Amino acid sequence: MKFDAVLLAPRRAESIAKGYWHDRTINDDLDDCVKRFPHKVALKAVRSEGGQVTEFTYAELSKMADRIAIGLTKLGVGANDVVACQLPNWWQFTLTYLACSRIGAVMNPLMHIFRERELSFMLKHGEAKVFIIPKVFRGFDFEAMVNGLRPDLPDLQHVVVVNGDGDNSFDHLLSGPDWEKESNAPEILNRHRPSPDDITQLIYTSGTTGESKGVMHSANTVMANIIPYAKRLNLSESDLVLMASPMAHQTGFMYGLMMPIMLKSSAVILDVWEPSKAIDLIQSEGATFTMASTPFLTDLARTVQSSNTKVPTLKTFLCAGAPIPGPLVEQARSVLGTKIVSAWGMTENGAVTLIKLDDPDERAFTTDGVPLAGVELKVVNESGEELPIGEAGRLLVRSCSNFGGYLKRAHLNGTDANGWFDTGDLAKMDQQGYVRITGRSKDVIIRGGENIPVVEMESLLYKHPAISLAAIVAYPDERLGERACAVVVLKPGQHFEFEEMVRYLKEQKVAIQYIPEKLIIQEAMPSTPSGKIQKFKLRESLKESL
Repeated sequence: MKFDAVLLAPRRAESIAKGYWHDRTINDDLDDCVKRFPHKVALKAVRSEGGQVTEFTYAELSKMADRIAIGLTKLGVGANDVVACQLPNWWQFTLTYLACSRIGAVMNPLMHIFRERELSFMLKHGEAKVFIIPKVFRGFDFEAMVNGLRPDLPDLQHVVVVNGDGDNSFDHLLSGPDWEKESNAPEILNRHRPSPDDITQLIYTSGTTGESKGVMHSANTVMANIIPYAKRLNLSESDLVLMASPMAHQTGFMYGLMMPIMLKSSAVILDVWEPSKAIDLIQSEGATFTMASTPFLTDLARTVQSSNTKVPTLKTFLCAGAPIPGPLVEQARSVLGTKIVSAWGMTENGAVTLIKLDDPDERAFTTDGVPLAGVELKVVNESGEELPIGEAGRLLVRSCSNFGGYLKRAHLNGTDANGWFDTGDLAKMDQQGYVRITGRSKDVIIRGGENIPVVEMESLLYKHPAISLAAIVAYPDERLGERACAVVVLKPGQHFEFEEMVRYLKEQKVAIQYIPEKLIIQEAMPSTPSGKIQKFKLRESLKESL
C-alpha cells in the first residue's frame, strides 16, 4: 500500500525542534518496559462471556508480539501492508498492533459493530491484506459474514479467526507456534522496523459525504498526543488503566492500548461494558484511571450508588464524546469520589482539549477543556476571520498530533497551508482559553460516543419506494447524549411504519447502532427558499414534542 500522508513532512522540522515529536515508536517503549520491568503485569484481558482472564508480563508481551509478527510475515505481510482487525477488547487486539509495529505493517482497527455495508468499503479502500476477526462475538457469526464478502475483496489474502478451530485460526497461524525461535527471526524483526514517520494506524471515521474516510497516523502524531495527555492527567508507571471503551476507537487504542506501555504502567481491558464487572475490576486490580463516553459514567455512578459499593482507587474518569450534564458530574463526584475530567477530540487528532485536575468541578460541565501542549485553537466566522472571545463560530485546530491526511482523499484533508485543520465543529472560547463545543457544522449524530453517518443513512431511506423526502436528526438522551430520529415525507398513497424502517435498514446490512430509534412522518419538510431542509427546525420541533 502506498500511503499519501501529505500533511506529515511539511511540519516535521518544526515539530522536532519544538520537542512535540519524539521520534519514537511503540517498539522503543515496549523494549524499555522489558528492560526495566520484565516481570510487571503489562496487560490483563477479561472476557465477559465465560469470565476468561489472560495475563501478560512485559517480557511475555514482547515475546508474543515477536511471535505474531513473524507469523504475519509468513502470511506475506510486510512493511506498509494493512492488517485489518475487527476484534473486541481481547488480548489478540493489543498483540496484533504490537506485532504489526515490529514489522512495519499498518493496523486498521474496525469496530465490531460494523457489518457488510461498512466493511465492504473499508476493507477494499484500505487494501487490507489480512483480516483478523472473532469467530463469534455476542451471538454474531463474523466468519460467515466475511466469507460472503471475500469475492469482492481482491487484496484480501487471509482471514484469521480468533477462537476458530480450523487452519485459519489465530492460534494456528500466529500465536501458537514458536515462530520467534526460528533462526532468521531476529533478522526479520530488525529489518522491517518502521520509522516514527511511517504510517502505523489507518482508522476510519464517519464523514458527512456518505463515505467514511481513512485517517492516517504515524507514531510521531499519536505519541505527540499521548505524552501531553498523560502529563495533564498526572499519570505515571504507578497507575493502572481500565479500558472498556473499544480499542477500535481512538479512545481505547491510544489511551488503553498505547498509553499504558508508554507509561510503563499496567492495563486491564474489558470486552463488554458491564458496570458491575467494571466495579469488581476497579476493586480487585486497583484501577486508578479510565476514559469513556458519558453513558459509561452514568452507568458506573448509578451502579455504585445502588449497590452501596466503593471504588476508592479510581482517581480520574475522563469523559468525552458528548457534553457531561452538570447533575451527573455532581453525582459522580459524590458517589465515586473521582475527579471527572471533560475533554474533546477527534479521530484525526486524539484528545485536543481537557480540563485540568485542579480545575473546579463545574468546568467539567461548562467547558470541554483547554488545549494540550502543542495545540492551538481559533474560532472563525464563515470568511475565516478570527472572532472575539465568547462568540461562537467554526473551530480550527493546529496540533502536533494532527493526522497525516485521509487515505486516497487528500482533497478532503481540510488543512490549510498554515496547518489549520477545520474540525467541522462550532465552538466558543472564554478569556482563559477554555473551549465549549456549541454545535456541529458537520451533519453527524453522536450516539454514546459513536458517530452515526447521517448522509449515508438518509441516502438509504431515499431509496425506499414509499419515501419522498428523508432527514435524520438528533434528539437528546440522558444516557447516550443523543439518539437518531428519522423524519420522512411519504409519496402519495404510500404507508410506512417504524418496524418497516428497521427491517429495511437491516436488509441493507448496516450496523444496528446506526438505525434511527424514532420515526416521524410529516406532510412536508421545513425548508429554505432554495429547497434545503432546515434540520434545526426539525430538531427544535422534536425537542418540544419530547
